[in-house]
Amino acid sequence: MTGSHEEHDKQAKQAILDNIEKYGCHLALLEADNYMPAFAYTIGLYKKYNHPEIICFGLPTDLLGALLNHVRDIVQAGEVLVPNKLYPGFLSGYEVCFLPVDEAFYADYLGYGGWFYDLSFDFPVLQLVWPDKAGKFPWEEEFNKDWKFYQPLLDRNTDFKFFEERNLGVYTTKQVLDGEPILFVYHNDDGDWQFHSSSEPDFNDAKLVSLECITKLDPTVNEIYFLQYGWKAWRNRAGDEWEYEEDT
Repeated sequence: MTGSHEEHDKQAKQAILDNIEKYGCHLALLEADNYMPAFAYTIGLYKKYNHPEIICFGLPTDLLGALLNHVRDIVQAGEVLVPNKLYPGFLSGYEVCFLPVDEAFYADYLGYGGWFYDLSFDFPVLQLVWPDKAGKFPWEEEFNKDWKFYQPLLDRNTDFKFFEERNLGVYTTKQVLDGEPILFVYHNDDGDWQFHSSSEPDFNDAKLVSLECITKLDPTVNEIYFLQYGWKAWRNRAGDEWEYEEDT
């Protein structure tokens, strides 16, 4: 089994190398699920052109691919994309902007990239950020609030990685608030979150708090920011890696 896994890794890495050689980069495209938006990123721009890799969120994967291929064309022509500058030509009628990605997000979104670069995240990344139909960007007050969580801004908010408002009400228990570790997490079909220290909590002890309160009590819950609707996560003790699956 180990041999077949190693062979698969070898073939996958060779495919990435072949794409980089043939096209200038490889595109990792990840479809949306019932909670997370779609996103895509380049692999190889740094290796081949010494240019930051690029990641983009919240659009159909065919459009994400087209945007990143346009990035590739620009980089191949010798231009260096820089943060906090408006660029036309990516989306018809709109300018886009690039932000430097904080390394705290690399493991969350760039796993294949880290694997390709010899199990290292020692490479720069920029996030391509697109505006709403009024030309406003997510950090602007007038940005379309319905689109707020389509593209997380990876240059900030390293303390809170969920695709929710910080003041979202979530369920926990008195025991968790008194210091017992969070070992069981549920993201219900209706979007509610539950954070418990026991698999069978006494709901007479239930408390309603903000999601930000939970992340401050235990920052490691950020590690399961991606948990889909209808899924659960658990661990045996604080500090262990989370396991997760659909809650059937």
